[in-house]
Amino acid sequence: MKIKERKIKGVYEIELNPSIDDRGYFMRTYDKILFKDFGLDKIWVQENHSKTNGINTIRGLHFQLPPFSETKLIRCIRGKVLDVYVDLRKDSQTFSQWESIELSEDNFKSIFIPAGFAHGFCTKSEISEVIYKVDNIYNKDFENGIIWNDKTLKIDWQNNNPVLSEKDSALMTFKEFVQKHHSIESE
Repeated sequence: MKIKERKIKGVYEIELNPSIDDRGYFMRTYDKILFKDFGLDKIWVQENHSKTNGINTIRGLHFQLPPFSETKLIRCIRGKVLDVYVDLRKDSQTFSQWESIELSEDNFKSIFIPAGFAHGFCTKSEISEVIYKVDNIYNKDFENGIIWNDKTLKIDWQNNNPVLSEKDSALMTFKEFVQKHHSIESE
């Protein structure tokens, strides 16, 4: 397992190292000691599994406000997704900046996203399954989101006509987020 920090401080790409033979493969997907060495040791309180049928579906950009902000450890276990995250942390030098990474069942990568980020993904295969651990409980009253095609953020989703849920179609703009919340207090 290799862990390296991405351009946005606090976000880490994890390259898993499967041992492959004729039967398939085995790999460690989480290592408390190694994560602790990088300052990434969390107490994961939930693990979620998302299955999406259909290519070019966007889920996100979602986040929870304090005190329910979440750190996430995300991995695609079937198919392929373009995973996107936006820095909403107060006083961050990369506030409002975004990055993306392809996660797939074939590239054996995970992404560690600290609290204070909006997160979403766009499916790049007919069936995509994503699992992610979170270090805080879900609270509907603190759930929020930013619209996928926000004109300020200009995220390249590699897709201009996505499938969206009704909820995700009605999310606020980044400008509305800043006016209402300013930022998210990070840990």
